[in-house]
Amino acid sequence: MSKSFVRLTEVQRRTGYSKAWIYRLMSQGKFPASVKIGTRAIAFVESEIDEWVNERIAESRKEVA
Repeated sequence: MSKSFVRLTEVQRRTGYSKAWIYRLMSQGKFPASVKIGTRAIAFVESEIDEWVNERIAESRKEVA
């Protein structure tokens, strides 16, 4: 499986969450952890973000049914 990184701005776009809310969820263990890619840079593993989004969709659909 190929892994690639996405930056925080892309994660915000995909989730609709603010930077602060993403960090809050990360601190609570409810969001995929970031990866340090440089001295002052982080990114997220794209497949982990996609999986997290798909889980939220599945949970939402289950509640409606």
